[in-house]
This record gives sequence, C-alpha cells and structure tokens, in this order.
Amino acid sequence: MIFKPLNILLADDDKDDRSFFSMALESLTIPTLLKTVMDGEKLMAYLDENSSELTDVLFLDLNMPRKNGFECLSEIKQSPKLKALPVIIFSTSFVQEVVDQLYMNGAQYYMRKPSEFSQLKKIIQHTVTLISQEIITQPARENFVLTVQK
Repeated sequence: MIFKPLNILLADDDKDDRSFFSMALESLTIPTLLKTVMDGEKLMAYLDENSSELTDVLFLDLNMPRKNGFECLSEIKQSPKLKALPVIIFSTSFVQEVVDQLYMNGAQYYMRKPSEFSQLKKIIQHTVTLISQEIITQPARENFVLTVQK
C-alpha cells in the first residue's frame, strides 16, 4: 500500500532547529514533505497564499522575530480559512501558564524541543504517527503536552 506523504510546515527562526527537525523526519518510515518558514510574517504570508490547500500540520515555534507564535496561532484560529489547520507548538520553553493559554487558544498539542537528537526523533515519530492516524483533534488537557515515549 502506498501512503500519501504528510505535508508538514515548520515555522522556526532557528536554522539548526529546522535542520534537526528535517533530519529527524528523514529517519521516519512515514513519508513526509517538509516546508519551512523562518518567521511569523513569512508563515502568515505562506498560509494566506496556500489557504486553499493547507498542509496537514503546522509545527509552530513560539519565539520568532517579526510575529511570534502566539500571534500566529491567534490569527490562524480566528481565520475561517485557516482555523482547521492543526497547530503543534514546538518550543524550547515550558511555562505552565503559557501552555494553558496555548491550549485555550486552540493549539492541538504542545511539544517541547528536546536537547538530544535521539529524543527529537522519538517525539517527532510519535507526533507524526498521531497525525498520520488522523488523531489531530485537540485532546483532553492532560494529554496536550507530548513527551518522549520510552
């Protein structure tokens, strides 16, 4: 059986993080196509230009120049054309109040960037598996934060 590749959009201003994310995707058995943007303004322009054919999922960094991830998430979830786009927050920071706010603002999941590449591969594998199985509706609050599966 041939699977249609998952179309993944990554918005992250850190070149190394984009590179590690891409390498982690390449190691998966699930076929994917990755598009990256470097800041929130470029993200919103890309989504506006491609709103008729959205990607399967957006991995969104919070701390980006020009327009941060909070602003982007808010615009996406308020847009009739974009609000169905699954958004997974992909960030180095973890502050419980921020995570709670992102949940209330409609992000599907929150994934903290691990410091080790092996953990990054595991958590991306887990997340992409959820997406490929179409488990993309927002979970109960206690399942919102994705962690590395042991």
